Amino acid sequence: MITGSTDGKIMVRRCLVTFKPFRIFVVGIGFFSVCFLMTSLGGQFSAKRLGDSPFTIRTEETLILQSTWWSTVAFLGFTNKMLGGVESRGVLRKISDMLEVILKRMDSLSKLNNTSSTDARRLDELSSALNRFQPAGLVERIQAIAQNVSNMATRVEQILQNSMVQGRVVRDGTSSQCEIPRDPHFPECPGKVDWMRARWTSDPCYAFYGVDGSDCSFLVYLSEVEWFCPPLVWRNQSSPPTQYVVQPKAPKRQAAFRTDLSVLLDQVGAGKESLSFMKRRIRRLAQQWAAAANRLDAKLEQRWRDQKKILVHVGFLTEESGDVFSPKVLKGGPLGEMVQWADILTALHVLGHNLKISMSVKELQGFLGVPPGRGSCPLTGPLPFDLIYTDYHGMQQMKQHMGLSLKKHKCHIRVIDTFGTEPAYNHEEYATLHGYRTNWGYWNLNARQYMTMFPHTPDNSFMGFVSEELNETEKKSIQQNKVNNMAVVYGKEASMWKLQQGKDGFLQILHNYMEVHGTVYYETQRPPEVPAFVKNHGLLPQHELQQLLRKAKLFIGFGFPYEGPAPLEAIANGCIFLQPKFTPPHSSLNHEFFRGKPTSREVSSQHPYAEQYIGRPHVMTVDYNNSLEFDSAIREIMRTQVEPYLPYEYTCEGMLERVHAYIQHQDFCSLEPPFVPTNLSRPGSAGGSRVPGPLFVPLPNSTALGWASNVTAPAAWPPLSSLRLLVSQEGQSCVETCRSEGFICEPAHFRFINNKEALRRLEVQCDVVDSEVNHILPAFSVLRRECGLQREPLLFSCAGYSPKYRRLCPCRDFRRGQVALCRDCL
Repeated sequence: MITGSTDGKIMVRRCLVTFKPFRIFVVGIGFFSVCFLMTSLGGQFSAKRLGDSPFTIRTEETLILQSTWWSTVAFLGFTNKMLGGVESRGVLRKISDMLEVILKRMDSLSKLNNTSSTDARRLDELSSALNRFQPAGLVERIQAIAQNVSNMATRVEQILQNSMVQGRVVRDGTSSQCEIPRDPHFPECPGKVDWMRARWTSDPCYAFYGVDGSDCSFLVYLSEVEWFCPPLVWRNQSSPPTQYVVQPKAPKRQAAFRTDLSVLLDQVGAGKESLSFMKRRIRRLAQQWAAAANRLDAKLEQRWRDQKKILVHVGFLTEESGDVFSPKVLKGGPLGEMVQWADILTALHVLGHNLKISMSVKELQGFLGVPPGRGSCPLTGPLPFDLIYTDYHGMQQMKQHMGLSLKKHKCHIRVIDTFGTEPAYNHEEYATLHGYRTNWGYWNLNARQYMTMFPHTPDNSFMGFVSEELNETEKKSIQQNKVNNMAVVYGKEASMWKLQQGKDGFLQILHNYMEVHGTVYYETQRPPEVPAFVKNHGLLPQHELQQLLRKAKLFIGFGFPYEGPAPLEAIANGCIFLQPKFTPPHSSLNHEFFRGKPTSREVSSQHPYAEQYIGRPHVMTVDYNNSLEFDSAIREIMRTQVEPYLPYEYTCEGMLERVHAYIQHQDFCSLEPPFVPTNLSRPGSAGGSRVPGPLFVPLPNSTALGWASNVTAPAAWPPLSSLRLLVSQEGQSCVETCRSEGFICEPAHFRFINNKEALRRLEVQCDVVDSEVNHILPAFSVLRRECGLQREPLLFSCAGYSPKYRRLCPCRDFRRGQVALCRDCL
């Protein structure tokens, strides 16, 4: 809000002083006009009181404004005539006299006006620019300025007319003075009105919705566009406030599998190398996607699938985010994100959903229907999409342009998040209070709305990507043509090869046994700094890299990049992947790369998924600093014969199956009723009353408890038939606890075990049972006989652990080759 300081007067007088030199007085008219209009246009008539309309100007200001304005118009008309003739001293003298009159009137106005710090800065910039002007070309400049001021004059006239019309409407309605309601049902209303009084000019969207600076307009906006104030009795209530309109649901449509990708390729667009790379990938895998769609269609047996309206906003590729990836596509830059996004787009298209793709903030605004301005105002209509897939960059852009609507509609959002976001980092208040705040988390989403590249963080949903699948003929050909002593190094950037990082030792050992090949990007005038014994092919197109991997026996990692798609592609082409073991594991506590990422996950190797879910003989993880261990591993690799292998979850069918299940079953917009065990009934109970008996029963040949079969299970996905209740050791997370028993931690099941009955069935001794906000709960202390239940559902966390507590862990079973889904989840 514009204050009553004297800075505005000083800046206006600075404008006036600038005009004194005769050599620039003509340009000064243009500068004067800009100065005048900057202090008047766009709601900046700054002598107003708090709550006054910016167009409700005091009488003395009105007279000066009108007089000054018509003097300016007269001067410009005179100047236009003068431009047609010969410049002369007499003409210039008349211009000077008229300028002096305008300056005096402006001086009077400046005594009444203030100006904002932003305008002050602009005036300074314009003043500096004036000093650089030269006499040459003044006539052309005057012509341009005259045209601009003429356009501005029209705009001011329209604004003044609208102001008078709005004033009449308010006077004819109830009164120009609206009392601020003190309604206990709307406690934030007075504070929001105060905010609007001070800041309503900060975003043009308020004026777009009819705000004119009066308290009445504030209350209309805050009751009908936003929801902070009660509806006004004198307003026409035949149409309810925007936020209370219940939009009729459109009839559901059935999704049908698609095998033609031409429409998708057109939607992806062009103009960037990143987009070209994604389109090449989509084309290359088109036949595999089509075959996978037919197989899944048969597996689902023509089951009904709702067609969803889906927006995909790829934030990291927008110009507004800097788009640092596109220029590096042909220079060895990271491609993992583009691989994943290309596969996500294809999966959504093949599954038959109504898809819109946004690669810029302008497209995002258009698709969402945001009001014009800077994004402070909410959307007034329903969200035109059932789901929105984006990334952290896109989330930030949506926050800037959706205003309060983001909070209302965020349940529809899915965030593609490579490394994962743990609940302790996601809950903004908790993260801030307990030291988990980073630059990326804190969005207060359900943790399952974050979708990762690998299934390393069960608190999140595993989205994944695909690798090319080989048929049996191709697999046999690969095995027959493998070169037993050929190794390819995982590292496209020269920086990954720096020998001072300790790579010279194990590279020399590798060279003693095998021919070493590299695919390092380089420019002809600057060859990369790699050892002389390395045969470098330069950066290869994808199909040529595939051919190289089909010949090689070994694909070796240097420790970076973490968790990329390349190792899976190598394993799928019959290579053994050799990677370094990290001792101690890398995390945000000890490694710069992970610092600031919203996870405390400890990475035990370059590719934990390959280590834990694939393992030997396809994956070997060794200590590169132990030369004997490394040497032994190379000799073992040369003796080992492996077939090409690709986990089902990274095939096209596996990804389609997984994404289909998420879209049809994950719903974060419907409120989950609190789970109250005493309200459950069992078969044979009279009138639904509760029959004594346990909810959780021991499972055969297991230390886990399962859901009792004689208890009607509440509606849930994954279904409660998959639940396996376990207890962790002190200092152990539920991720580790579930994995040790061959299960997966399932955060959706936490609400069913967060109760005293679960503690009782586990025979936990509790002297005290508290309900708290802590990401390790539910848990208990054996020593102190204290038990804690979770009070904040957003903090249910598989990842949390404490050396003082044992945790209650909701595990589940999973489908073979598809850890994201339980056996009954499809």
